[in-house]
Amino acid sequence: MSSIVANYKLVKAPIYSHCFNADRTLLAITCDTDCYVYRIGAGHPKLVAILADHDKTVTAVDISIHGRIVTCSQDRNAIVWEPLSDGSYKPTLVLLRINRAATCVSWAPNGYKFAVGSSARIISVCYYEHDNDWWVSKHIKKPIKSTINALSWHENGVLLAAGGTDGYLRVFSGYIKGLDQKEQVAGSPWGDKFPFGAVIREWYHGAWIHDVQWRSQQERLAYVTHDGLLAVVDHAGEHAMVENPGGLPFKTLLWASDRSILCGGFSCHPVLFAETATGWKFAKNLDEAAPVPRSQRATPDDGDDDDDGTFGMSALKKFKELDLKGKISAQQDRSTHENTITRFFPFAEVAGQLSQVSSSGLDGKIVIYQL
Repeated sequence: MSSIVANYKLVKAPIYSHCFNADRTLLAITCDTDCYVYRIGAGHPKLVAILADHDKTVTAVDISIHGRIVTCSQDRNAIVWEPLSDGSYKPTLVLLRINRAATCVSWAPNGYKFAVGSSARIISVCYYEHDNDWWVSKHIKKPIKSTINALSWHENGVLLAAGGTDGYLRVFSGYIKGLDQKEQVAGSPWGDKFPFGAVIREWYHGAWIHDVQWRSQQERLAYVTHDGLLAVVDHAGEHAMVENPGGLPFKTLLWASDRSILCGGFSCHPVLFAETATGWKFAKNLDEAAPVPRSQRATPDDGDDDDDGTFGMSALKKFKELDLKGKISAQQDRSTHENTITRFFPFAEVAGQLSQVSSSGLDGKIVIYQL
């Protein structure tokens, strides 16, 4: 049975980020200097709005539980788009106060603040100021030493995980006095006091960190790095790592359940990892590509032990094939995405576990997979 639920070719340009609203009826994607909003229903998504106030590449987009859209761009700006009754959106500029590109953005779970990462070695935590009718920001600067690539909020709305090109994964406090309540972090295993900007935990990996995601119920974090690793950490010091059997770095990840994580990136395939008694192991490839060596599988397989499949080949061998043959392998042709997967987003959930997930890619596609 195919794991592909839907495959939409929306634009002829890279999609760096995408997201859905709470009831999955609206889809927002980034495309060049604009953000496109689509209505999801029967058939192909219908374009309903183009948010076009940025003048450089839009790097990320997110939608709050209230339906507000926030976009950030290489033009060093972020804009909050308020939905109006006629279906249009009212833009409000955010005072980020940064002098380099904005790279990533994420709404807090309550929808009243969001965080923006940037190449200015700054995280801007933004909230609405009613007196002046605009969005203002507070800066987290130290000890960030380079570009922030990824942000993820804990479900308590205070703890903010960030990873970037300085090789550090850090958990900061995003507590805003007057907006957040101390009860949100009462009894947290991460500490007792959370003043704004405080570094709660940090881990040094060395390679660029491309994405990070909380599993708040378990107080664990997962992140993927440019050296092709998936890692899982927690407040007690656990630090488990597993290599990508495809050899290429992951760009994005998503917790599918308490014991499984979906990763995707330069190999164009969504790859599911599962936690076993002996650690994290490869479980399956959602594109059903060539077989993976038995030693790297999460579950036993009584089938053929053919380890000649291209999915497990090294990155060096892949680039050699690309240089000699003009393509990596036949398996590459069978992938749904034709270029790098840039972001996953949860699409449907059953009993706390993801049943369907959406992905965007540099090929201009949005694909929905069945897990």
